[in-house]
Amino acid sequence: MNSPSAIALTAFIAWALLLLVLMEIIRSQLVVRGKVPANGFTPDNAGLSPFMQRLARAHANCIENLPIFGGLLLVALATGRTSITDSLACLLLGARVFQSLVHLVSVSSVAVTIRFTAFAVQMAIGLYWAFKLLVPA
Repeated sequence: MNSPSAIALTAFIAWALLLLVLMEIIRSQLVVRGKVPANGFTPDNAGLSPFMQRLARAHANCIENLPIFGGLLLVALATGRTSITDSLACLLLGARVFQSLVHLVSVSSVAVTIRFTAFAVQMAIGLYWAFKLLVPA
């Protein structure tokens, strides 16, 4: 797995998994400490700390976008056209991780603007990849 596209796809999945594991570790601690019943969680972590709500949203955002950006990387890998995605794969991954980290830290107006900028970078890369992958080689 020496292709930057394969590494970025795997790391994107691993990042979403890491956010999920972090959320479940914190939820488990809340259950063990008797602060929340095991069946007392909602997907958005409503009723929990603001951090837990941001964590749930950051994870959901990764899952929502994985089919789009991961799908484009997978198409490039499956069709042997990683020359299209390799050069920007790490930038896409970096923008995704950065977006999640900003989401975890704050929902201030400035943070939301920064987060959207990171997402805009991902959208621009995705549009570029989609166009290039749709054009015959």
